[in-house]
Amino acid sequence: MSASGSPRPMTARRSGPLKGTAEVPGDKSVSHRALILGALAVGETRVTGLLEGEDVLDTARAMRAFGAEVTREADGTWSVHGVGTGGFGEPQSVIDCGNSGTGVRLIMGSMATTPITATFTGDASLRGRPMGRVTDPLALFGTQAVGRAGGRLPMTLVGARDPVPVRYVVPVPSAQVKSAVLLAGLGAPGETVVIEREATRDHTERMLAGFGAEVRIEETEEGRAIILRGQPELRPQVISVPRDPSSAAFPVCAALITEGSDVLVPGIGLNPTRAGLYETLREMGADLVYENPRDEGGEPVADLRARFSPDMKGIEVPPERAASMIDEYPVLSVVAAFAEGVTVMRGVKELRVKESDRIDAMATGLRAAGVTVDEGEDWWTVEGRGPGGVKGGVTVASRLDHRIAMSFVLMGFAAQEPVTVDDASPIATSFPIFEALMTGLGARLDHDAAREPAGPVA
Repeated sequence: MSASGSPRPMTARRSGPLKGTAEVPGDKSVSHRALILGALAVGETRVTGLLEGEDVLDTARAMRAFGAEVTREADGTWSVHGVGTGGFGEPQSVIDCGNSGTGVRLIMGSMATTPITATFTGDASLRGRPMGRVTDPLALFGTQAVGRAGGRLPMTLVGARDPVPVRYVVPVPSAQVKSAVLLAGLGAPGETVVIEREATRDHTERMLAGFGAEVRIEETEEGRAIILRGQPELRPQVISVPRDPSSAAFPVCAALITEGSDVLVPGIGLNPTRAGLYETLREMGADLVYENPRDEGGEPVADLRARFSPDMKGIEVPPERAASMIDEYPVLSVVAAFAEGVTVMRGVKELRVKESDRIDAMATGLRAAGVTVDEGEDWWTVEGRGPGGVKGGVTVASRLDHRIAMSFVLMGFAAQEPVTVDDASPIATSFPIFEALMTGLGARLDHDAAREPAGPVA
């Protein structure tokens, strides 16, 4: 819900062609990490293109609470005067991470090997998410965590007074867990080793190296090993945040399913560990072209041009691709609903413990709109109804989840009848300009849900 506590419904209606340029915000993953590593460096880090959504702003507030000086200048550049590795001070109040699972887990890692105490909380969605997947490996350093039953927020962490280096095999693919352990390893002597059996987004490793940490990657029998030498003096950086590929997914996918559309989304980060959705869409037959490919700040970038694609077909998405597109499965399921045939998604149990159970949330809403969905604990399938074949005419529950809200808004642009999201306020956590951007392209959106009744909330 919004800060006022009142839900903010949003209704999406069948739209004409979407046309124009969609300048999406900066990458959320890179933005979080830029603020945290800037706070752990000695000197001033300057960041341009930072995503100014609520999730990232909560991380900026947290870094201030730990003693870093974080300011926004008039031109939109952010300045972070860091306190150095191990230099965090004890916060005077509870750290509220809002809706951000990435924020809270990375911040926990960043303070876990400093001998201070901090208490973390968040909104209702975040308080329901399990933190044990992060606090368990942090305990290996000597960190103590006390939270609600099931390892949930609010939770107090007591940083390790005499941290030891850790060797940790990540049990399930998770960039958040990997990153939390690596950030904790900055404060421990010797080498901390994180081994992942499936590669996940590697922004943390890239940025650690950019800040001067000694990081190396080795392939082992157990998997990909990231080896970090602890207690470095991190050097401040000038960081240009690429545009977020997860946010870009929404105007791209809207163009693919909305008749007559032609949308350019410039400057999108296409790190191979993040670009799985776009590979999948092209395999489905999407008219999606990479223009002007280039490298910016160590990250591959390109402009994406997406056009209406009435001939898309359902495919089986390789399960090994899941880590590179885990946040994009909700919007992929909407695209799949407008394709021909069945789209199969496996290896996706991580979706069950995101801001909501995203498989259940999308399956419930899609079924209410007339789409056939089957699901298991670690898989789901969507049977496409072809272009214009989705009935719509429903009100769906966002479940305090920004990606669920935006995905169902897109469905409304191409469905036969309007689709209402019961609360669109969570969208501001990651994509504060979503509504203005989409209406600027020609989408029909309004907040008067009563104008056209839909059924009960699905």
